[in-house]
Amino acid sequence: MVSVGIVSLLLTMPVAAEELKLGYVDAVRLFQDAPQAAEAEAMLREEFSDREKGLLAQQKKAKDLEDRLRRDGMVMNESERKKIDNELLDISRDMRRGQEEFREDLNRRRNEEIAKVQEFIKKVIDKIGREGEFDLIFFEGIAYANSELEITSKVLARLQALAKK
Repeated sequence: MVSVGIVSLLLTMPVAAEELKLGYVDAVRLFQDAPQAAEAEAMLREEFSDREKGLLAQQKKAKDLEDRLRRDGMVMNESERKKIDNELLDISRDMRRGQEEFREDLNRRRNEEIAKVQEFIKKVIDKIGREGEFDLIFFEGIAYANSELEITSKVLARLQALAKK
């Protein structure tokens, strides 16, 4: 009876789990060094370069008008000075509106591209996790991790290899 009790006690005890294989990825480093993130940033610069050039041209035009007004304002007649003042007011209003729209559009597009890159990175991490038989890989929100668990270099190497394809 005692041996039956001991055997049943041993059978109901939780089996000791084998050691977990853990890893973590430094998300900040990955987004700084991943070629896909650099590619997305370059694409955004190209996409928004014409609008940025337009805003810079408006700024130059406003500065030129201000310089002209400062330089020649004393010899201009009242109506000409008023005309330049109104033009400056219109340009500055358009610039503010254009800059605000530019920032909003750029931020929206950047967030979209970051989400795409992040999703791609998560898929690569998932694949590395399955191939390396990891039990758990941390990607974001890590307060501390032992450097021996870091696999950022593996993920980065895979991302760079995929970028060359």
